[in-house]
Amino acid sequence: MKKAILFMLISTLSFTGMNSLVKHLVHLPTFEIVFFRSLGSAVLATCLLLSKDIPLLGNRRKLLTLRAILGLTAMSLFFMSLKELPVGTAVSLRYLSPIIASILAIFLLKESLRGVQLLLFAIAFSGVLILKGFDANLSIKGLALVMIAAVFSGAVYIVIRKIGKSEHPLVIVNYFMVLAAILGLILALPNWEMPQGIEWLLLSSLGVFGFFGQLFMTKAFQIARTNQVAPFKYLEVVFTVIIGITWFNDFYGFWSFVGLAMIVISLVLNSFVKTKA
Repeated sequence: MKKAILFMLISTLSFTGMNSLVKHLVHLPTFEIVFFRSLGSAVLATCLLLSKDIPLLGNRRKLLTLRAILGLTAMSLFFMSLKELPVGTAVSLRYLSPIIASILAIFLLKESLRGVQLLLFAIAFSGVLILKGFDANLSIKGLALVMIAAVFSGAVYIVIRKIGKSEHPLVIVNYFMVLAAILGLILALPNWEMPQGIEWLLLSSLGVFGFFGQLFMTKAFQIARTNQVAPFKYLEVVFTVIIGITWFNDFYGFWSFVGLAMIVISLVLNSFVKTKA
C-alpha cells in the first residue's frame, strides 16, 4: 500500500507539472501544445512496447481509434480552457469526468447508480454552481470548454470499459498519443508559432511529465485496490491550486474554495462507492 501511495504521489506531481507547463505556454496555439505533449509520450510508449515485444496495433482497433479521438478532443478543449481559467479551477472541473462517465454508463452500459452516488454527484455539481455564482471573474467560455472536455473524458472512460482487458494499457495509451500527435501537428501547422529558447525544453517536457503521470498511476492501480489509491489522484487539484497561487498569481476567494472543496470531497467519497451492475 505504501508503494502504491508513493506511485500515486509521483503520478499526481507529474500531472501537476504538465498542467503548470501548459498554463505557462498558453500563449502558443493549442494544437501546437497538443502535438508536443502527445509526441513525447508517443515516443516513450512506443519504445516501451517494442522493448516488451507487445504488438503496437492492438486487436480492437475501431474502439482504440474512437478512444483516441475522444481523448484528443477532451485534451484540446482542456488546454483551451487553461487560457480562460485559473489552472486549479480547470483541473478540478475536468475531474467531473468520472461523474459524467457514471451517468453515461446508465444509458450505454445499462448500469445503475446507488442513492449515495446521486447525492455525491449533486454535491459536486452544486460546487460548480457555487464556483460560478460567487466568482464573478470565472469565464463563461472557459467554464463551457472545460465542462465539455469533462464530457468527452467521461466518454473515454466508457470506451476503455468496453475495451476491457483485451488490450494492454500501454497499447491504449500509445494509440491515443500517436493519433493525437499526428492530428495535433496537422491542425497546428496553419497557425504554427516557432518556440523560442527555453520553450523548446518546456514543450519537450510535456510528454515526459504526461507519460510518467500515466505510467505511475497505472502501476498504483495494479498493486492496490482502486478505492485505496483513487482518492490520492485528487491531490493533483490541491497541488495545482498551490502552483496557480504561487506561480500564476491566481486568486481564489472564500466561495471559490468552498466550491472546489465540494467538488473534490464528493469525488473522493465517490471513489469508495461501487457502481451497481
